[in-house]
Amino acid sequence: MNDPDETMIFPLTLGDDVPERSASYEDFTADEERPEANPVTGLVSLGFITAALKRKAWVWCVTAVVGLVLGCGLYVKFPAPYQASTSLLLTNVPTEGPADAMATNVALAQSPTVAGRVIADLRLPLTVTGFLATYTVLGVTDEVLTITVSAPSSTAAVARASALATEFLRFRTSTLLAQQQLSIKAQEQQISQTQQSLNSIDSQIRSVQQKISTQPDSATLQGTLRSLRAQGNRISGVLTALQSTESTNQASIQSSTATVIAGSEVINPAIPLHHSRLKYALEYVAGGLVLGLALGMGIIAVRALASSRLRSRDDIAEALGSSVKLSVGAVRAGRRLRPGLAPSSSPNMRHIVGFLLRSIPRSLRGPAGLAVVAVDNEQVAAATVVSLAITYASRDKKVVLADLSGGYRAARLLGVKKPGVHATTKKGVNLIVAVPDRDDIAPAGPLRSSKMPGPASEAVMDACTSADLVLSLVTLDPAFGGDHLATWATDAVVMVTAGHSSAVRVRAVGEMVRLAGTRLSSAIVLEADRGDEGLGVAYAEEHTSVASPN
Repeated sequence: MNDPDETMIFPLTLGDDVPERSASYEDFTADEERPEANPVTGLVSLGFITAALKRKAWVWCVTAVVGLVLGCGLYVKFPAPYQASTSLLLTNVPTEGPADAMATNVALAQSPTVAGRVIADLRLPLTVTGFLATYTVLGVTDEVLTITVSAPSSTAAVARASALATEFLRFRTSTLLAQQQLSIKAQEQQISQTQQSLNSIDSQIRSVQQKISTQPDSATLQGTLRSLRAQGNRISGVLTALQSTESTNQASIQSSTATVIAGSEVINPAIPLHHSRLKYALEYVAGGLVLGLALGMGIIAVRALASSRLRSRDDIAEALGSSVKLSVGAVRAGRRLRPGLAPSSSPNMRHIVGFLLRSIPRSLRGPAGLAVVAVDNEQVAAATVVSLAITYASRDKKVVLADLSGGYRAARLLGVKKPGVHATTKKGVNLIVAVPDRDDIAPAGPLRSSKMPGPASEAVMDACTSADLVLSLVTLDPAFGGDHLATWATDAVVMVTAGHSSAVRVRAVGEMVRLAGTRLSSAIVLEADRGDEGLGVAYAEEHTSVASPN
């Protein structure tokens, strides 16, 4: 059995001879190029986000499962609490507004003092802050207050609610009595201050009278005496009024306080509320599932919006400077390449090989030269080039396959593991495989190029003398340039995987191909989105003339 991701390479049968293309192209001037256009590319749409979510469905599925598991764990760790509720009827102080009085009552019931007393009475293993978080106080009307308490058991919830109601009433009673004492004390203090003022006036009158006894004819002293007596009379009247109302006011305050205290009571004793474990479990489980799902989808959407990698045909064509003439779905290459094995010859692989066969240029002198430039997808490109070489060679053609990629993946698929020119037979056809030395960063090929005047090795020249096609698998590095490409191929097809390469990377590859003098005929996009509606046309595409090969 073959690996599910890898199977034997077989040649493709396409019927009639493959159409050939001329190696001579006219130079297009700026006026002869296509009309300039401004295609709208890279716009964010619902389809763009949907496609990203479909591509990464496993991510949000995993986060959803994780959220579900966490929800279940939280439910087990923090089981559904039991609740109990009690209601109190409160009589308010007549001098205080109903709304203000109820707000005061709610604040008293939620005060640390009341919570601390309940903790002490029931000996709860909780802090004041922790206990305050377990109950709520709600003013239902201006006179009815409801306390709802959560606890690990129904009995504990009822006990806590009852204790809260009791301690609240006690604390409210002590607060009202303290306010009563403050009011009485304030009246007594006012009477005392008035009495002190009257005593001071009396002392001043006696002092003036003594002075008059020694100076009976002093008009000034007589006027002062009259003024002091008038002040004394007024203060005496105020003091008499305060003393006469003191007992009445104290009795009124005490009666009002007693009425408020007596009229406040528990009208609904603490009872347990309905407890639904299923509802609480569903809340935790569904909440964890929804949060996990939202988190996963959010991460994918943000990454898709922030990513600089190209996905659409229009974006790739714009960056590359060449039209996308073929786009297919995923082409699986497996994680490991074995000698003589390649990815399954699926419909997508057959489409690519067929397109490359039609892209082989005609050569008037010497072999035709076609380069497949891999952009961050050497593994798939290697399998494609090997399938193309075997298919073309099966038509009684002599093919030289030059593996100019970094990892020599195409050569390894054909069983070649070391540099040099090697003859090999696969699937009943003969191939010549040329592998440059690893230290040769710009290996020269059999074609003539003004930018690479150095000749190719003698073995390469001998192998290519009678060849019908020189097929190259190429990876380009901006650090070393791509001038050597023109010595191997007159035409180049760039293979880009959607979502794998940035715009800078794709643009650099396109520029290196053009700077080498090789014609960039088209691009192939792998793993294209089904929802991509762009044509992949480069409206500013540059057309360069290609010299005839030797």
